[in-house]
Amino acid sequence: MLRSLSVFVLLTLSSAAFAQPNIVFIFADDLGVGDVGAYGGKTINTPNIDALAANGVLFEQAYATHPVCSPSRAGLMTGRYQQRHGWEFNPAARIETSGMDAEQITLADVLKESGYATSMVGKWHLGYLPQFHPLNRGFDHYFGVLAGGSIFIDQSRPDVESVGNWPSKRDSSKGVYDGHKLIEVEDYLTDVFTDRAVDFIKQKHQAPFFLYLSHTTPHTPLQATKKYTSRYQHITNPAARIYAGMVASLDDSVGAVVTALRETNQLDNTLIVFSSDNGCAGYIQVCSNAPFKGFKRHHNEGGIRVPLIFSWPGQLAASTYPHMVSLLDLMATFAGLAKSTYQTEDSVDLMPYLSSNTEHPHEYLYWRSSPTRAIRDQRWKLLQYAKSPYAVTELDSARRISPPEAGWPRNAPKGYLTMLYDLQNDPGERTNLATTHPETVLRLQSAFDQWNREVPRQSILPAQRSTVIEMHGETVQLIF
Repeated sequence: MLRSLSVFVLLTLSSAAFAQPNIVFIFADDLGVGDVGAYGGKTINTPNIDALAANGVLFEQAYATHPVCSPSRAGLMTGRYQQRHGWEFNPAARIETSGMDAEQITLADVLKESGYATSMVGKWHLGYLPQFHPLNRGFDHYFGVLAGGSIFIDQSRPDVESVGNWPSKRDSSKGVYDGHKLIEVEDYLTDVFTDRAVDFIKQKHQAPFFLYLSHTTPHTPLQATKKYTSRYQHITNPAARIYAGMVASLDDSVGAVVTALRETNQLDNTLIVFSSDNGCAGYIQVCSNAPFKGFKRHHNEGGIRVPLIFSWPGQLAASTYPHMVSLLDLMATFAGLAKSTYQTEDSVDLMPYLSSNTEHPHEYLYWRSSPTRAIRDQRWKLLQYAKSPYAVTELDSARRISPPEAGWPRNAPKGYLTMLYDLQNDPGERTNLATTHPETVLRLQSAFDQWNREVPRQSILPAQRSTVIEMHGETVQLIF
């Protein structure tokens, strides 16, 4: 039975198994929208991802709930803003003993209760201990890394290109686990994850299944085999060439999954969803969130705007969806397809909206990574960054500022830089209109404050990670 929470209602409706489509969710790690052909990317070829978009629904304004990995995943996995259950920051402190609140109901919990076989392959990043492990969060099968990342392959191999000095072996914290068992993996990690996902499809294709293929690519370290980098020999910058190869491996993975579904006669009975946990990381200097401003760690559009594609042959017509949606919405959408009436406060079933371009799933979307605050409606976005006591020159090699022992404060002692952007006319967030539209600032601030009072819970973890950037002539501190 599912963990019981008074704010939730779960009722699984009886229906024939064939009425419940399979659901395959392919999740990239730090992939920028500007590196996907379907979203206008020109440098890297992504034919398999583009094919999903060409034959399905491409969401033009899809958002993650956080610009870094773990809290973003906590939001989508629960269908609730992560602030409601305390997973507001990346788990840099006490990483091996903490985890996302064990009482939270997950996507896998809901689908398993609805009769689905559930499998996860890849990156978890929501806790190591048994109570936080995927096998105790609704998944029947797990194969992957529990950490936020891992090496992809031994960089000393002659068929590998790599940037940086990385260990040749994984330790237990960043190791690969088959269930609870730590195993050795020698092949390229993206390929290994793909093979496991394909095997699951072939083994489970007689039952409705949920496959969560959570890749670690193209997150650092920058490593790829020459199978992939050979396609980009015209790129002379080694880091850019390797990054392109990593995205190519991701695209090949999408193609392999689609092929497996077709060969098992399940393609027409499967919703395939493709997305990324946040924008690409500017510190690697070879990726793109174009045309948006900012990167991973930033609450500018480049950090939180993500690719999102739904593909379901025969059920979803090729189209673009113009209104803002959130990765939170995957919970209600998947639950609806599974014939479950499970609901959360924050998740919206997107399927009824796809036939109408006039209705909006959300009046507002919200973000908080204290002290950073953001809110947007259909046109306007209010963004507040804490003014910084530090200079950009004080950043370390990881582009971070070392935290105080107790973690970073949740307020802004030097005050806020308040920014208002007209996203309809300025999606690149070039012009700050806060001083010329004070009534809009007040309206959005009031809406944010109301939401913020509803989610007062402090983070389970201290805020340990921070960087400093320049914005509109001010130095601001981003805490994540």
